[in-house]
Amino acid sequence: MKAFVSRSYGPPDVLALTEIPVPVPRDDEVLVRIRAGSVNPYDWHNMRGEPYLARLMPGGLALRTPKVTILGADISGQVESVGRNVTEFRPGDDVFAVINGGGFAEYVCVRESDLAPKPENLSYEEAAAVPMAANTALLALRDEGQILPGQRVLINGASGGVGTFAVQLARALGAEVTGVCSARNVDLVHSLGATKVIDYTTQDFTRETQRYDLFLDIAGSRSVSVSRRILRPKGSYVVVGGPPGRWIQPMGHVLSALAASRFAGQRISVADALKCPSPKQNLRTLSAFLDDKRVIPIIDRRYPFEEIPRAIGYLEEGHAPGKVVISA
Repeated sequence: MKAFVSRSYGPPDVLALTEIPVPVPRDDEVLVRIRAGSVNPYDWHNMRGEPYLARLMPGGLALRTPKVTILGADISGQVESVGRNVTEFRPGDDVFAVINGGGFAEYVCVRESDLAPKPENLSYEEAAAVPMAANTALLALRDEGQILPGQRVLINGASGGVGTFAVQLARALGAEVTGVCSARNVDLVHSLGATKVIDYTTQDFTRETQRYDLFLDIAGSRSVSVSRRILRPKGSYVVVGGPPGRWIQPMGHVLSALAASRFAGQRISVADALKCPSPKQNLRTLSAFLDDKRVIPIIDRRYPFEEIPRAIGYLEEGHAPGKVVISA
């Protein structure tokens, strides 16, 4: 099979299209023929080995060469074969998943416990846009933010992959949403259900007189200490990411938030989809929102499999509204 393999850190051209054997599923695994995928900041951070600080932290990036040689966390496709202990899936089933790498290939083995049926009303490309970004948004709002109907929610970075799902999920969960994005994406964020949209190029959201119950910080464009002032005294601050950087960011922003959580009156936490204990159940929950179209994937661009490096390069520019997907 063909796969994009990275043997060293660097720009997108370190990803080499390589012929490798088709993997064989273990007893509890399913072999999936990948029909579509998508790219995430996870991919280019691992591709470049940045931030450098992550190479020095336990459980982070490897110091000199990539720990994950085949990137790609979002997949949708068809079951090719199953391990002998697999009971839920059979060859031909349509599935999707968020995985810890291996998606930039024609086939991948996925544990049965991580795999969910693809929503029937979505194409492979639409389904591939969902797993990591929508799962992160759900974790941030429901689990970390403990969102309740009627609450006021502010989402900084409302037009990106996670943000477009977060706006829709917050509205579906009964909240009133204010989104922060650039001028060119204001109409998009309004169309997804935001009651108010702040153009960060002309307005400073931290100077708003309105106070919010929940602040979902995806962009990390303002410091934690300054951002906290837009929250109510018992509000929740959930960090998803931070500004890009070579040495420390976005980890610096995340660590700053965790440090502040020890002293702040507000609840401060971090949402990380790759540390989610129940990705399969979350994907089933998301499928319910997708089935009745309370949530729809927003796709900015589609690239063929052979242009995965180009797709990552585009995502790195940081201006994609919604998701960038890969068609097999």
